[in-house]
Amino acid sequence: MQQMTPAAIKAIALSDIVIGNAFYLEMLEPLLNNKQVIRSSMGKEVDRAREAARLAADHNVSMVSGGDAGVYGMASIVLEIIEHEFPTQDVIVLPGVTAATAAASRLGSPLSGDYVTLSLSDLLTPWEVIEKRLDLASRMGTPISLYNPKSRGRPLNLGKALNIMLKYKAPETPVGIVKNVYREGEEVLITTLGTLAENYDLVDMHSVLIIGGEESRIWKEEENVKGIITPRGYDRKYVY
Repeated sequence: MQQMTPAAIKAIALSDIVIGNAFYLEMLEPLLNNKQVIRSSMGKEVDRAREAARLAADHNVSMVSGGDAGVYGMASIVLEIIEHEFPTQDVIVLPGVTAATAAASRLGSPLSGDYVTLSLSDLLTPWEVIEKRLDLASRMGTPISLYNPKSRGRPLNLGKALNIMLKYKAPETPVGIVKNVYREGEEVLITTLGTLAENYDLVDMHSVLIIGGEESRIWKEEENVKGIITPRGYDRKYVY
C-alpha cells in the first residue's frame, strides 16, 4: 500500500463503492472502512468491469487493479465496456507503480533506458504471437521485463522463452528475479540467463523477471552481489 500514489488513495477515499480482485482488496483493508466492497476472482474481469460501469451511473466507484491499471491491468477492459455499453459514463484512469519498475528498484538499475515488457500468459494472447514478440525483442539488445512467467497451468512457457532469448543473448546475461515485490514474502535473486535456463523452479506467477540487455552487468564488490546496472550512456559523453 505504501507504493500507491496519493491520487489513487484520494480516489478510494472519495468512493462509495470499491471493486476489485480479492487479492488486491485484502491489501487495502485500512482504506475500505465505510465502503461498499465488491470482491471478485481471477477470470471474472469482464463481469467486474461491467458491474463497475453499471454502478457508476449513480455512485462514485473505484476499480482496483494491481500495479498500473493501464499495464496488464483493468483499464482496457473497463474502457471497452464503457465504450460499448455506457458511452456517456465518465471515467478517470489513475497511474500506478508498474511491476516492472517496482522490481527494477529492488535490483538496482536494470531498466535505465529503452526496454521491452512482455507477458508470458497465453490466456489472452496466442503463444505463437508471444514467441514472435520474444524473438524480435531478444534481437534488439535491450533489457526485457517478463510478467506472468510461470503458472501451474503453463509451467513450460518460461523454458521456451528462455531458449528463445538464448539464441540472441549470451548465457552470462544478468537476470533479476523479484517475487512478491514490496509485499510480504519478498524475495530477490540475481543470476544469469544460462543458469536460470537450467533451473527456474524459484519462479512463479508472483515473480517479475528482468533479463539484461547488451550492456547490462552485475554489480559486485568481491563476492557481494549488489545489483544490476544497465548504463544509460553517460560514459560515452562525460568523463567520470
